[in-house]
Amino acid sequence: MCVSIFFASEPAGGMRWRRSFPGQARYAAAARRFVAALLDDCPFLDEVTLAADELVVNALRHTRSGGPGGTFAVDVGRWDALVAVAVSDQGGPNEPAVVDAHELAECGRGLRTISAMAAGWGWFGNEQARTVTAVFASSGVSWVAAA
Repeated sequence: MCVSIFFASEPAGGMRWRRSFPGQARYAAAARRFVAALLDDCPFLDEVTLAADELVVNALRHTRSGGPGGTFAVDVGRWDALVAVAVSDQGGPNEPAVVDAHELAECGRGLRTISAMAAGWGWFGNEQARTVTAVFASSGVSWVAAA
């Protein structure tokens, strides 16, 4: 399932947070702490935190966010049994995609990992700015991604 728009139709009673960070590798840990602090009682905290980390690393590695003066932002949304985490970056030349990494490759597994853990993921944007979102839902919860 693909999420094309972050929080396109938010369920009532939810919470949403956003924080911007400088586009430097050392701020990936700050982004993880931000997510973990907001979701400390979440049943799938480890998965959401890992997804946030992968999305931040991708933004720093593959977009202008990781360049001089770059920035990225992390959004977290939480409803009863649904959590979404998104990373907005400053865009880059390639579209986010799940790839088949060689078994000895040191990178290339982030989005594959997210697609295996999350209820859905997706992105929107272009080479100027992009947001990649992962959605996590408790088992038995149905939800529909925006088209």
